[in-house]
Amino acid sequence: MPEKFEVIVVGGGPAGVSAAITTAKAGMKTLILERGDFAGSKNMFGGICFAKPTAQVVPEFWKTAPIERRVVEYQYWLLSKESHVQIVHRNQKFVKDFNSFTALRARFDKWFAAQGEANGATLVTRTTVTGVLKDSSGKVNGVSTDRGDIMADVVIACDGANSLVAKGAGLHAEWKPEDFAIAVKETYSLPKEKIEDRFNVRGDEGVAIQIYGGRPEEWAGFMYTNKDTISFGMGAIMSDLAKDKVYNAPMQLLDWLKQHPSLKAILEGCALREYTAHLIPEAGYNKIPPLFADGMLVAGDAAMLVNALNFEGTNFAMISGQFAGKTAVDAKNSGGNYSANQLAMYRTYLENSFVLKDLKKFREIPHYISTHKYFLNMYPDLINDLMYKFFEVDGRPKEDHIKEMKHELYTKRGRIGLLKDALGLYRKVFS
Repeated sequence: MPEKFEVIVVGGGPAGVSAAITTAKAGMKTLILERGDFAGSKNMFGGICFAKPTAQVVPEFWKTAPIERRVVEYQYWLLSKESHVQIVHRNQKFVKDFNSFTALRARFDKWFAAQGEANGATLVTRTTVTGVLKDSSGKVNGVSTDRGDIMADVVIACDGANSLVAKGAGLHAEWKPEDFAIAVKETYSLPKEKIEDRFNVRGDEGVAIQIYGGRPEEWAGFMYTNKDTISFGMGAIMSDLAKDKVYNAPMQLLDWLKQHPSLKAILEGCALREYTAHLIPEAGYNKIPPLFADGMLVAGDAAMLVNALNFEGTNFAMISGQFAGKTAVDAKNSGGNYSANQLAMYRTYLENSFVLKDLKKFREIPHYISTHKYFLNMYPDLINDLMYKFFEVDGRPKEDHIKEMKHELYTKRGRIGLLKDALGLYRKVFS
């Protein structure tokens, strides 16, 4: 006779653990199934978590969590082939009431899963879920694993991008290459004092950097400071990589990025410690799959809940996981009704939170950028050229420089084109 739990959570990442903490706190018999040797062993992200959503799940987490650094400065880099323009925001408010922090998933997820266990959830690692089980009515009532079947009143799928559990339950078909980015990340060792010198930080202060431009592909890079390491990497849309005839692998694109003059000096003297790769869902609001079915809920990356515009994923995962757990608790309190009609409240919770509000607000951005790629290549080049002309001192009056700047601006895009781009971006982001 298979063992029975009230809740089975598939995946020991931020979404899964948040769901498990919520249900276990409410007294529900909860099981977390993780295929890795430990929670976090197979997980990867750029390197940043957000403080307020984390505190919503684990109050005062900063007292015990393995935080690397508190982010006090955010940077955006726009690259050309030989230069970059840098937009920086540093704020002392982030020191006292910190907004985000850098972390290493192998450490943080292991700690986070321990919080789930401390609240009563059972964690079983080295276990792969191979499918969902259904009763005669079609309701999901458990999962099959490489160790045998396990029954449950409700299954919460938090098994990441391209969720095999959600797909097996019929909640989504095969995704397309344009729906995902492949992200590659390298972790470099660098002494703490050198990190502080190169990034102008002290103590537990940290820096978060997003990088764009310099290549024709739709891609974005990132760099985050840890205590004595640097998280560095990039992500590119899979369909773009498939079309490209030169940089046909993300590792080649990352190698190019490391050789850029603006980045090469920062990474000088660093020792490579780790390389990882991962799929990131970037299709946005319009591609969110059904989030519930009879006996099942889907959260985090498995539900396509990622805001690619702002590099936000962990906060969406934690809060969606928490709401999935709350929905399961509501279902139990409703007399054990785990039907799709009852679990539909999950979608309502998400719609009333920043999760679906933000994704809906920026729902047109993924398609808009993919059809207007010059925002990620031509404009960074153009901005760098304009800045060079502005700062160049060559004995000519600045009026001549400004004329050249206007000429280049209008030649490369045209006045009407510039106006259309400005209005188009404004409407997609602010309207």
